Amino acid sequence: MSNAHDHDGGDEGAEHPHAMRRIRSFVLREGRMTPAQQRAFDDHWTRFGIDYSGCIQDYAARFGRSAPVVMEIGFGNGEALAWASEHDPARDYLGIEVHGPGVGRLMNALAARDARNVRLYRHDAVEVLEHEIAPGTLAEARIWFPDPWHKKRHNKRRIIQPEFVALLASRMAPGGLLHLATDWQPYAAHMLETMEAAPGWRNAVAPGQYAEKPAWRIETHFERRGLRLGHGVWDLLYRRQLA
Repeated sequence: MSNAHDHDGGDEGAEHPHAMRRIRSFVLREGRMTPAQQRAFDDHWTRFGIDYSGCIQDYAARFGRSAPVVMEIGFGNGEALAWASEHDPARDYLGIEVHGPGVGRLMNALAARDARNVRLYRHDAVEVLEHEIAPGTLAEARIWFPDPWHKKRHNKRRIIQPEFVALLASRMAPGGLLHLATDWQPYAAHMLETMEAAPGWRNAVAPGQYAEKPAWRIETHFERRGLRLGHGVWDLLYRRQLA
């Protein structure tokens, strides 16, 4: 999902979250924005964008209604988020991505169909979770194809770490769903090990088991390419345990 990994999604490889205040959920490798993508920020940011303020947000006010909130971290070019929000109008979608071209591309797609249920951050996901999302807010969180940080010495930069999933758990509603996906088997194993040991989370399939690909995660251009090359894909589903 990251630009570093040439995925459809965002750069979420985190420095090891020993000090949550200092880590970033991404490493920024900014591509050049097309004129159309730049124009999206000029024309559509006030409608779809949320400027990071460091203060708890009232998302019901942002969306103009009270509905379950689904968050996607690192939505990349927005292909999956655009599809999901269009086919799930009863819920509101919150996307977080630092890569400007992807944010611009998605805003153009949302504007073309007059989407009402999507708001976007162009900011670090850890800071958004820490400071802008109140405890118990999220009905679902999705992190699809985050940067796998292949090299062993970089594994600590992966976003799925005990401290991060604890932070995420605190922002989920009871019974809320976390959906992870990766095409890198060692990262899939790391995700499984981390989540199985994480307090407050329960494997929605069975202990220690991966999930079948759910219907709501469409195959993206990147994924189709990977599958043609023989890459595997692993999905993981976890529920926030009731307090």
